[in-house]
Amino acid sequence: QNCNLLERLYLYDNQIQEIKNLELQVNVTNLWLNNNCITKIQGLNLMKNLRELNLSDNFIEKIGEPAESLPLCNSHLLSGLCVLIQQELTHLARLPRLKELALNDPTSASNPVCQLCNYGIHILYHMPGLERLDNWDVSCKQIKDTAESAVMKKLMYYNMRVRLAQRNLRETQVALQERKKCLMKLPEECIRTLRTASSKMETELEGRKVNEDALTKRAKLDVNSVERKILLKIEALRERLQRWTRKMDEVQAWYEEEMIQATKQTKYLVQFLLVELESVGNVRVEEGCPLDSWYAPCRNLLLSRFSPSDYTSFRIADIKINRVFRIHNSALRLRFEDKLHSLLSTEESVVALQNYRRRLEYLFYIADPEISETEETLFILEEGFKTTNQVKVSKKAAVPLSNSLAVSEQPRIQFLLQQPNQCDSKQMLDKIPFRHGAALQEVMVFPEPNSKSLCLQPVSFCGSPCVCSLERPKSARMPRSAEGGLHHRRQWFVFDHELILPEYFAQISCMITKFSSNMSLEEDLSRCGQRDVSLSEDATADVAALSMDPTLKPQPKLLSLDERTLLSVARANTLSQITVLNLHGNSLSKIKEISSLSALRHLTISFNKFTRLDDISHMPNLEVLDASFNELVTLEGLQSLGQLQELNVSWNKLTKVREDTAVLRKHTPALQKLDTRYNPWIKAVKMTILVRIATLTHLDGAMVTEEEAEEARHMAADVKISQAALLAQSRTDSERPRSLSLLSTAQLISSLGPQITTLNFDNQRLFKLFNLSKLVNLRWASFNDNNISKLSGLDTCLKLEELSIKNNCISSLNGLAKLPCLRKLSMDGNNLKSLDCPVLNQLPSLTHFSVENNCITSTSGIRSVRSLLELYAGGNQISTSRDIYFLKALENLIILDLYGNPIVEILENYRIYVVFHLPFLKALDGTDSGEMVDLCPDLFTNLCKINLEQNNLTSFSGLIHLPKIKVRKHTN
Repeated sequence: QNCNLLERLYLYDNQIQEIKNLELQVNVTNLWLNNNCITKIQGLNLMKNLRELNLSDNFIEKIGEPAESLPLCNSHLLSGLCVLIQQELTHLARLPRLKELALNDPTSASNPVCQLCNYGIHILYHMPGLERLDNWDVSCKQIKDTAESAVMKKLMYYNMRVRLAQRNLRETQVALQERKKCLMKLPEECIRTLRTASSKMETELEGRKVNEDALTKRAKLDVNSVERKILLKIEALRERLQRWTRKMDEVQAWYEEEMIQATKQTKYLVQFLLVELESVGNVRVEEGCPLDSWYAPCRNLLLSRFSPSDYTSFRIADIKINRVFRIHNSALRLRFEDKLHSLLSTEESVVALQNYRRRLEYLFYIADPEISETEETLFILEEGFKTTNQVKVSKKAAVPLSNSLAVSEQPRIQFLLQQPNQCDSKQMLDKIPFRHGAALQEVMVFPEPNSKSLCLQPVSFCGSPCVCSLERPKSARMPRSAEGGLHHRRQWFVFDHELILPEYFAQISCMITKFSSNMSLEEDLSRCGQRDVSLSEDATADVAALSMDPTLKPQPKLLSLDERTLLSVARANTLSQITVLNLHGNSLSKIKEISSLSALRHLTISFNKFTRLDDISHMPNLEVLDASFNELVTLEGLQSLGQLQELNVSWNKLTKVREDTAVLRKHTPALQKLDTRYNPWIKAVKMTILVRIATLTHLDGAMVTEEEAEEARHMAADVKISQAALLAQSRTDSERPRSLSLLSTAQLISSLGPQITTLNFDNQRLFKLFNLSKLVNLRWASFNDNNISKLSGLDTCLKLEELSIKNNCISSLNGLAKLPCLRKLSMDGNNLKSLDCPVLNQLPSLTHFSVENNCITSTSGIRSVRSLLELYAGGNQISTSRDIYFLKALENLIILDLYGNPIVEILENYRIYVVFHLPFLKALDGTDSGEMVDLCPDLFTNLCKINLEQNNLTSFSGLIHLPKIKVRKHTN
């Protein structure tokens, strides 16, 4: 019942297992429930007046989110709990009036979390308003500033590490593109040759049909005979074209699969770094290399547990170990060791106590394929394996482990084989969906000394009668090898998750058996540099198709066009009669004379040397244009083609989908068929084209489906920042959440509110920034992965502190001049060419500036930003030593990244030069700038004068390596 006068309630030293029946006690201000059996914080939602809560010495492992239910609570006593994960403590940061927190009180048992490194820093950073922590006075501003400074350094360090991982991914992509280009070279050359021959035969066939009426009956019979041969040859050439096209599709599929795997590995690495940051270093993942002492044993264990006979039916001959990570989780290790010691304390035998390490097993975790691999891996990495109560009822209420690679991989293989469309040969290179991406959790486990089988038959372990793990008996159904042996394979079901410690994480892939009849892409890679293909079956078949009768005589190429030539090619009497014109294969680069053909409807200029299409403009009747197999770099210049219905620009050098589709959208309003295949587009093009050219019915040789058209219409409606979009993508927080995260503030916060402070419009296909004039309180904004070309529309956002606008089409900084509060600006992946503009002079608060992967050639404009702490300018075109000199004015700069610029390769002794001129740097190109401290004598062969005054030198023996030294000063 409701006790209105009850203010203090003390229920300590009881056997209470659950907090309930307190909803009516709304006036209680002090609640003590310490020394009970409570496992979960709950039932406090209505106790709005609660100011002191004591839950010490219970069995609570997770704190949960009590902030909204306890707005007045200023004292929390939580010592003696079972909290293991530091991230759980961040929930307490949502208690707005919390002043006193006790997690390690001397009168109670300690929390496991208090034994972790940086425990105090973690608490003080997330709860800056705290005045007492574990009976220590922490109200001093100096203590808070120390914690804040330590966290800021960690954020900067891990931001640099994440950027380094992303840079390595870009380098991998470049390497894969080079390999892809090498593989594509032969198919492209063959396709070009076959298409040239095919087009010539088609032209010849059309010419014969035009002249057929003027021939005699006997001549017509001869013509029909030749025509049949032409048709047969065209058919043979098309078959060869299909073969090489399939080859290119396979190469593209290989490239995409490799990129998927590389991206996946990088995402794992980034997630590991973020987990390490959030845990303040208590969860750490170490990537192994052959020099590490633990790497070889771990690798050998993996290889020893693999049996090729288990995978014979899948053509898998071996495994490739891509990466191995060692997991360091202080909390889980402490829990494992405590549990192990508690079990061993019951052992009566002294020998058993001394030799317990021999009973530890290294096993593989059998993951559930229906659960997200990444999410499960990160959960295990941070919190260990789930308890029996956390596992679904439909699943085995235990952690499944095995000592066999085949047994641990069996569920994943079966799951993937049952998935639809996994064996589509057009998408899958080897029709084996489980070839890539196997991620293995290698764990150290202590099987309970009296481990039992599933049939409860005792096995050869001695000790406690308690059963914490079960072993599958040999008679149970397990995957059988070709030899039928089972004696090496075992499977365990461990019910106590605390007896399992994740130790290693391995990424492996399967090596496919090679058949002599089908050359694999790996073999092609090894031969891609060879030009002698005379023994190739494909080359022989191409020669046979090209040598078929009839063989046409070489036609002279048209080096220029005049009226007489045009009439001859078109077989017309006057220019006004020409409606179809074929200028295929003439090495033309300009055709200004084409503008006089006002009646032209069909134009073919394939296999020429056009780089632009400026000459093909103002042709009101043109309906079909074939400009394939040229050297087009842009579609700018096309104008006033109001009747153009079909355009083929495949096999060119087009890269900028946004600019080119803008031209087509404006000047070809009737366009229905467009072919853009085999161009080196920088971004994915399909949906961008469909969004911007709504009239298309066919794209890249395929009909546009109704679903694709509907999606394009939906996306086209969302490319503007409407009022509804503002409400959906905004929030009103006045402060950045105190979170150990590398996300921008706009990405970290996302919700709804009346006074917008945060916007997150990432990947919304925006083309322009507008409707932002009323956002006077905007502080954090993110517009990554759009098509924005100008920074206009932010003039009224005077309070903007962070702006992230990566991967857009911006070429100028104009538009940022009126943002005096801007501290963090990220513009990676745009089209910036220079930083030499007055805008940067008007950003007095800028501390973080990132312009990676642009086209910047000089750093001269950045020297006026004296407040800058971090500058990321990798992947640009900076090439002179003068650009380093420009940075000397930035005395606060501590992190500089110029990796991927020409200066790194051009400038001799680049690192020494940069560190010498910028001694205030702490990190250069992702590594500690102080790493190079030993300078070899060869660098000082011409040194004539040296000043060693005011040092602590005790010996000058090193001067013997300076042969030209004449003057030296060494006072004091």
